[in-house]
Amino acid sequence: MANLSTPVTDPELHDYLTRRFGRAHMRRRLGVETEHAADRFGQGRTLFHIENWNVAALIISAVLNLTGMAARGRANVLDLQVRHNDLLLPHLPEVFNGYTLLQLSDLHLDSLETFPEVLADTVGELQFDICVLTGDYRFLTRGPHQQAMLGLERLRQAIDRDVYAVLGNHDSIAMARPIESLGIRLLLNENVALERKGERIWLAGIDDPHYFCADNLDKAHDGIPDESVSLLLAHSPEIYRHAAYVGFDVMMCGHTHGGQICLPGGIALTFNSSAPRFTGVGAWSYALMQGYTSAGTGSSVVPARFNCPPEVTLHHLRRPVG
Repeated sequence: MANLSTPVTDPELHDYLTRRFGRAHMRRRLGVETEHAADRFGQGRTLFHIENWNVAALIISAVLNLTGMAARGRANVLDLQVRHNDLLLPHLPEVFNGYTLLQLSDLHLDSLETFPEVLADTVGELQFDICVLTGDYRFLTRGPHQQAMLGLERLRQAIDRDVYAVLGNHDSIAMARPIESLGIRLLLNENVALERKGERIWLAGIDDPHYFCADNLDKAHDGIPDESVSLLLAHSPEIYRHAAYVGFDVMMCGHTHGGQICLPGGIALTFNSSAPRFTGVGAWSYALMQGYTSAGTGSSVVPARFNCPPEVTLHHLRRPVG
């Protein structure tokens, strides 16, 4: 696998990104990656970015080692929980009643060597119609991504269904080509119709709204009929208001990790998001839109979790009874 950590100097990749996502979007994404990849303050929708601060990882790791909790934290990262979430949609076509989407979010596939295999084994036992990935495939926010892509390749081998994805704040747009080479359709401010027996629902996705602010909801919704069911993939919940105003029925996102290291009872110290706490984890709603924020499938900053198990989520689309 070629080293794509310096995408601007790769003419072939430059041409691919231009053809696939448009010159303006590609330039904007690469501009932030080039000039602000290591920023801890100011860039994006939050003031402080702990994931860009290497010292934070060193401090947290040292505390976990000194207290003897590091091994327990790593074990918790591998203790994947299967969650179920029902989405009631009155205008859902009958042929889509029971249609199930598997959501994986914040995978950070190169966090632990054994993690991709554990995740693949878990996913391989589940029943679903399509899989959606809501961003963050790499553990660090910059640098090489080959190991993460190898982990994604292992995961893809376990999924015999269509897979759709968006990029997160840990992801370079240079990862688009290796991701799509695995048969995963990236939706970067785009939408696609999901068809079943002549009926359609729509799946849309936006580029990272948290750090890169590369989201374009208008473009993502363009062409979706108002009367149709529309599902949105976003890395973070921060654009929930505008997503509801645009007219999406459902928004699936992640980024918050549910807090990752929480107080007893799952009380998060922070969600690392500029959105209200009610959008921080699990099911929520705003106006006419239903939302779900995954607690995350992997781990970030340090490979450890406490009082906040990692999850894979099965979203079941249903028509209301009666």
